[in-house]
Amino acid sequence: MTAQSPAIEVVDLTKIFDGKSVVKHIDLTINRGEIVGFLGPNGSGKTTTIRMICGLLRPDGGSGTCLGYDILTEAAEIKRRVGYMTQRFSLYEDLTIEENLIFVARLYGMKNVRKVAAETLQQLGLTSRRKQIAGTLSGGWKQRLALAACIMHKPDLLLLDEPTAGVDPKARREFWDEIHELAEAGLTVLVSTHYMDEAERCHRIVYIAYGTIVARGTVPEIVEQSRLTTFVLTGREAGAAAKALTGAKGVEQVAPFGSEVHVVGSEPAALRAAVEEAGRRFDVAIEPGETTLEDVFIRLMSQAQALEA
Repeated sequence: MTAQSPAIEVVDLTKIFDGKSVVKHIDLTINRGEIVGFLGPNGSGKTTTIRMICGLLRPDGGSGTCLGYDILTEAAEIKRRVGYMTQRFSLYEDLTIEENLIFVARLYGMKNVRKVAAETLQQLGLTSRRKQIAGTLSGGWKQRLALAACIMHKPDLLLLDEPTAGVDPKARREFWDEIHELAEAGLTVLVSTHYMDEAERCHRIVYIAYGTIVARGTVPEIVEQSRLTTFVLTGREAGAAAKALTGAKGVEQVAPFGSEVHVVGSEPAALRAAVEEAGRRFDVAIEPGETTLEDVFIRLMSQAQALEA
């Protein structure tokens, strides 16, 4: 694979389970060094799509390449070049950090396993804790150890499945700083997540619902494509106004954010009329607001459910 060629390029990717299409004719291109977030409701097909791309699951239709290898005929070559970090901590909790890394290095058939483990410890700032039993680590340090085990064989592609579930905000930020450093060095990263702030850390996002890509692009592009309008209500009667606006013409979402209420819709004129009527009836101040990624994805999920019903 040349530096200019895509890391991943698939066409018409399809998967069928028990006679039902769970992934439907997906086309996708991902560049080398790109961090791409896969989002969607549970059962949407995002994990199945990622597993087909990376040679972990054979598609029932379509074709493509991953890291320059054919996903249908060279899956074994792809798997050797992939690091996979699961949501659940999967290393040995009764071994030390160092012992876990030495064990993983041996699984990969690497030479000079102690040297490789030492270099990995240094890279991710784990050297001072190398003798600590893995089971005694906090969630953030367990996450860092899991990442170390995934990248010690220097993969070209990293898969992250809900990578920061149960981890505090500081550890999450440090983790994402590490991921961006790895991507800058050329590692391609695919992330499956439900967290909007994690999605915003990705270079691009792909939203999958019922086996179909319904939105893709950068965060600003997806927000722009949604054509949603948002108003923010504040004041003593914001809660009462929110109840009155729920289900009103032009109003698609009403969501409290602390002392504020965000009102969202795709028909600006109807939305404005509804909000202004609420402003006349209740003691609230009304200001234009910024549509969030969460607003967009709630709408996409509602649209997908309506189409599937």
